[in-house]
Amino acid sequence: MAKILGIIGGGQLGMMLTEAAKNMSEHISKVIVLDPNENCSASLVGAEQIVADFKDKDSIINLANQVDIITYEIESGDSDVLKSVENKAEINPSPETLKTIQDKFLQKTFLQNHNIPVPEFIKVENIDEVKEGLKKYGYPALLKARRDAYDGKGNFKIDSENEIQTAYDYFKGQKLMLEKFVPFKMEVSVIASRNTKGEIKTYPLVENIHEHNILRETIAPARTSDDVSKKAGKIASDTMDVLKGAGVFGIEMFVTQDDEIVINEIAPRVHNSGHHTLQSSKTSQFEQHLRAILGLELGSTKLISPTIMYNVLGSVGFEGEYRPISILEPNLFLKMYGKKISKPLRKLGHFNLVAKKGESVEQLLEKINSLKENVKTIRIE
Repeated sequence: MAKILGIIGGGQLGMMLTEAAKNMSEHISKVIVLDPNENCSASLVGAEQIVADFKDKDSIINLANQVDIITYEIESGDSDVLKSVENKAEINPSPETLKTIQDKFLQKTFLQNHNIPVPEFIKVENIDEVKEGLKKYGYPALLKARRDAYDGKGNFKIDSENEIQTAYDYFKGQKLMLEKFVPFKMEVSVIASRNTKGEIKTYPLVENIHEHNILRETIAPARTSDDVSKKAGKIASDTMDVLKGAGVFGIEMFVTQDDEIVINEIAPRVHNSGHHTLQSSKTSQFEQHLRAILGLELGSTKLISPTIMYNVLGSVGFEGEYRPISILEPNLFLKMYGKKISKPLRKLGHFNLVAKKGESVEQLLEKINSLKENVKTIRIE
């Protein structure tokens, strides 16, 4: 019997999960999302919406009363409230898994305790502990908010002693951790999946390029050696094995100067760096996530064609209504998220550029460089 799916969050990830669910109608009959923004992206493609904050207890209970299974596209949900409604709806990834991951200090501690490589880190509760930590790690080092941080907004890179007070004040009393800076040569990620029966599959390693701490470009596959790719895949599989949560997880990593791998952060949900799978792979990360939480056999993760994903971001210095972009290019797949208002660096959409037969990643990058100009010069009115 087909199930009713509830999603905490109805942004672009919820939108693409809803679209995947519509293609799995024999398993999912309806989608209901909980999101504070009226007419959220997911609602534009057929999801019903409860308009409320992600952490609103009564609304989470209301959602649980209406659905068979709950998942999330944002890790800001209240894990304790979700735990309390497990008797009403199945929840995947589990509230325990969410609780571990949404606090970056708990996440890193969990990984370290399971011998999974992470940068050195400590918990800091006052500015004196920050100063002591910096004596140990040296400069630069990263001061991080433990919770509710994404797209680099929860990080402050401290480059010198005279930045300590500014960095500490930046977080306005949030719980913090200090992390040793990793002089990485590449940022990469693995989209990993685990279903409720324990089956684990990983997608090939991808390379991520950031601008203003926001993911701008994902190159699939990553331009690394087979050894590095295999090492990253093994670490991702080991991580899924110890986490035990069902669903798709985005596992962000650094490749160090000597080709070692350390985990930067884990997202317990579908991930921006997995958008390429919509066209590059037989099974998209969105379908895979649904298959995982429903206990179905996981789909193929084989990369069919090299693909580059490019995020369409709001122009710096502008906020307001805008004209959605339009690009005509063979093998280019544009996805806009239906957001009416552009804000600086807000994710408004993405496009995937898929390689033609025999076309290399380097050739795709040349094409992307010319397409970037089209995205930059679209007038936002």
